[in-house]
Amino acid sequence: MDAAKRAVLRPGDWVCFDGGEHQVVALAGTSVRLRSAAGVETVMLASYLMASPGFAVVGGTPVREVEPFGLLDGLPAGVLAAARDWQRHVVEVETGLPPDAAPGTSPTPAYDPAARTLLEREQAKASELGVGLRTVQRMRARYAGQGVWGLVDQRAVRTWEATGRADARLVAVIRELLDAETDVSTGTRSRLIRRVVKAVEEIHGPGVVPLPGRSTFYTLIDRLATGRHTFGSAVTRRQTANRPAGPFTPTCAVRPGEQVQIDSTPLDVLVLADSGVAVRADLTIAVDVATRTICAGVLRPVGTKAVDAALLLARMLVPEPMRPGWSTGLRMAASRLPHARLVDIDARMELAAARPVIVPDTIVIDHGKVFVSDTFTRACERLGISVQPCRPGTPTDKAVVEATFASINSLFCQHVAAYTGPNPTRRGDRVEAAWTVGEAQDLLDEWLIVGWQHRPHDALRDPAFPQRALSPNDRYTALVAAAGYLPLALSGEDYLELLPVAWRQINAYGIRITYRTYDSPDLGPWRLQHSGVAAKRGLWEIHHDPYDLSHVFVRTPAGWVTVPWTHLPMVAAPFADFTWRHARRLAAAAGWDDTNEAEVARVLDDLLTRAQTGPVDRATARVAARTRVAAASHRPPPTNGELAADTEAEREAAGPNRPSARTMTAVVPLGVFDADAEADRWR
Repeated sequence: MDAAKRAVLRPGDWVCFDGGEHQVVALAGTSVRLRSAAGVETVMLASYLMASPGFAVVGGTPVREVEPFGLLDGLPAGVLAAARDWQRHVVEVETGLPPDAAPGTSPTPAYDPAARTLLEREQAKASELGVGLRTVQRMRARYAGQGVWGLVDQRAVRTWEATGRADARLVAVIRELLDAETDVSTGTRSRLIRRVVKAVEEIHGPGVVPLPGRSTFYTLIDRLATGRHTFGSAVTRRQTANRPAGPFTPTCAVRPGEQVQIDSTPLDVLVLADSGVAVRADLTIAVDVATRTICAGVLRPVGTKAVDAALLLARMLVPEPMRPGWSTGLRMAASRLPHARLVDIDARMELAAARPVIVPDTIVIDHGKVFVSDTFTRACERLGISVQPCRPGTPTDKAVVEATFASINSLFCQHVAAYTGPNPTRRGDRVEAAWTVGEAQDLLDEWLIVGWQHRPHDALRDPAFPQRALSPNDRYTALVAAAGYLPLALSGEDYLELLPVAWRQINAYGIRITYRTYDSPDLGPWRLQHSGVAAKRGLWEIHHDPYDLSHVFVRTPAGWVTVPWTHLPMVAAPFADFTWRHARRLAAAAGWDDTNEAEVARVLDDLLTRAQTGPVDRATARVAARTRVAAASHRPPPTNGELAADTEAEREAAGPNRPSARTMTAVVPLGVFDADAEADRWR
């Protein structure tokens, strides 16, 4: 470019700066001295002056714009070729030679700058191309300001509205009804068109708003519904509508425990409940954002309870080898799985001891009643953990734990027997449950320690070595070294403090909790003694794990005492509180005394055995279950005195408003025909 045509800044020029005009007094290196019209002088960097809003040289040569090369590459070939042809003509008018002329070529006499004026050359080019003089001059001006892009036919790059020529009132109604489709069942386009027509006629009157033809109507709806999944999956449509309007902000943590996210979701795997019926288990996990470590995971066959969150916190803060009863629980767990599927006990304890124990600073939860309960919040407050609820209906606030659930489904669940898939269309034929909840918990724990913690995670990349993905354990090691400190884990006694509490008397035969007896020789000095807690009438503080009732823990003046269940040798596996209640119901249904713990223990052992092997004939079990439900739904209430009093568990579950069995009337229900019993009677 000729220096005379280049935009420059010289002393004496006037520039627009800070809302007024200033004269350039002097240039010294990278600094510029300005004097305003009022005589005030200012010295500033030239880069700051030129980058200021509204800067321009008064009366100077305008700065030429750089051609948008990316937009040129995206043009159709014919449009770009026409612009290149105009470039040859404009350059020939200005210089006398086209841009691709060979060296030594003489200008055409009609375009020779030495013999023809600019106006004459422009007139010659207009005559050659068959266009007006103003067209050639306009193309020269656009080429001078924008380069080749100024010569492009703007009709080829014009941005059209997606709605075309449709009436704005019709478009507004369609957008409103598309928004209303978010939470309803998926329909067809014809249903939406019918609703749109009715809505338009109700708002503006019949025939007021012009309606397009059928094909145009379909095209208009498809354009407005782009990205909404209006006519696709209802789940995807709701998730898309729930996305925040602003940009996604990734959750960042630079040290272990800085932020831990907790959530629950049903797993895509069928497990056997204690009744032998296949159900989906709920999984509650805690994920550390900085290391992607799954600090703890709890599987439950029913809806997660408030105590589950506190129990998850206990398992997260206390290493497994430090928990009371860990060795005993490990030996009992070994009896529930085939030997080939088990990790050696010594190796498993070594892996568990090496698993990172992360003490959280902040825990992010949703608004589920599980996590906002007093049980959980009091435990967090006592441990100095900040609880941060996410915004309602905003899963992106805890995106890390949501993504972890998807990873568990793809990396673990799909390899487990009885995998159902994320929706019924992905489910196989006759999917049968193979594992009990306890067995599935063991498999999950083993996979978390052996698989997840040692697997490279794509989100754990070192900025200095972005090509290498770290595992959660490697990331934990690196961040502990960077943080310079290691939070101390809680002790086994702290684990007991987080368990639920019951107040009972230590009798001569031991401790009685819900018709279960716990006894140990270590209780000898405190049998039939006052605990010293006057507020509880001298009862003793008993802590228990509601999902493993094989032991309870008693606080005594000498410390914690672990007390086993007296009938523990009769049961082959750990059992939960809901398992015990179900066993009592089975014993009562069989005509046995549900308050006799020996008989209930036998039923419990049989129940766990059946749950482990699964139902032999699912069709028979399904028919029997339906028969029981039908008989119960058509059965009048019992008469006074013919039923025993409500059991303690049933009264607690039903609440204080449930009528007592003694106040209800009953009749003998119609029996169900049993072919085997009838054959035995005739024999």
